[in-house]
Amino acid sequence: MYGSEAGRSNNTSRRAATLFSGVAVGALLLAGCSSSGGDKEKPNEESRNNGSKQGDAPFWVNPEGLASEALAKAEREGNKDEARLIRKIASQPAGEWIRPEQAEEQTRKITEAAAAAKTSPVLVMYNIPHRDCGQYSKGGARSADEYRKFTDAVVRGIGDRAASVVIEPDALPHIMVPGCVPQHMHDEQYTLMKEAVDKLKSLPNTKVYLDAGNPHWIRDPGGMVTPLKRAGIDAADGFSLNVSNYQTTEENVEYGKRLSSMVGGKQFVIDTSRNGNGPMDGKEDEEAWCNPPGRALGEPPTTRTADKLVDAYMWIKRPGESDGTCKGGPEAGQWHHEYALELARNAEKS
Repeated sequence: MYGSEAGRSNNTSRRAATLFSGVAVGALLLAGCSSSGGDKEKPNEESRNNGSKQGDAPFWVNPEGLASEALAKAEREGNKDEARLIRKIASQPAGEWIRPEQAEEQTRKITEAAAAAKTSPVLVMYNIPHRDCGQYSKGGARSADEYRKFTDAVVRGIGDRAASVVIEPDALPHIMVPGCVPQHMHDEQYTLMKEAVDKLKSLPNTKVYLDAGNPHWIRDPGGMVTPLKRAGIDAADGFSLNVSNYQTTEENVEYGKRLSSMVGGKQFVIDTSRNGNGPMDGKEDEEAWCNPPGRALGEPPTTRTADKLVDAYMWIKRPGESDGTCKGGPEAGQWHHEYALELARNAEKS
C-alpha cells in the first residue's frame, strides 16, 4: 500500500500558538492587514481532467489508503452506517506522504497511477533533518546528504508526470521557534528546502508549495517572509497553510492573502481536511492540536475556490489518521477509527 510507512510518522504535531504559550516569539505575534482578491471564474486544468473513477475529486484518489481499508472492512462486516461515514473520507483525494526508504518507487507508482486516471496526486515531502523538534513525529534524514538523495529520488520518481508537492510541513515555522531547531541547523534546513524547490521546479509538470504554518501559530505573516525567501519561495508556485491543523478556511484565506502580498503575490493551498468545526479551544489544553474532540471534515478537495489566490483546498493530512499518542489515539499516522467516524459524523451536522 502506498504511504503505509510514511503514515506512521508523517503527521507532524502542527503546533498552534498554545504549544509555545510560554515562549515570546516577538514579531510573530503582531497583526497585519487584509488584502482583497477576486473570485475564480473557472477551475484549473487539473479539475477538468478527472479520470472516470475520480468522481468530482480534482486530485488522485488512492484506492489502497488506510481509509479504503477501513471502508472495505466495514462493508465486509455489513456495518452500513460505518461504511457510509468512512466512504466520506475514502472517496476523497488526500496527501501521499513519501516514504524516504522507497521514495523513488513510491513516487513513480503514485504518479503513474494518477496519470493513468488523467489526474495528478498531492505529494508531501516530510523528511527534513531534526523533523518535528523531536516530538510525536520526530525523525527525518540523518544528514544533509541523505536528504539530498531523498529529494533526488522524488524528482526521478515524478519525472514528466503531473504532481503537486508540499515541502516539509512545519519546518519553517519550527525554525522560527526559539530552542526548537538547533541554531547550527538553520542554514542547512533553508538550503535543503531551496534545493528541493529548484530541483522539483526543473520538472515540466510539477507544482511546488512551501509550508507556512497556520494563522494561529504564526500570528504575523510578515514573520514568514524571510524564511520563505530563504527556502526558495521565489521559484516555488506558492505556499501551503493549515497542514494537519483545524483553523477555519476563512481565517486561512485572510492570512494567506496578507502573506501572499508580501511574497510577490504567490498563490497558496489550504488543508481543509479537518477544519469543518474550526479549532478546539486550547486554553486548558496545550495539545489542542492533537486528536481534538468535536472536529469535523472540512471542504472537500477542490480547485474551484472562492479566491483567485487560493490554488486549491486540499486534504494534505489524511483524515482518520492519528496525530499521535494523545487523547487515546494510536501512534502518529496510524488509523484512528473512532476519530475518523467522529470527523465524518460531525461533518453531517455542520
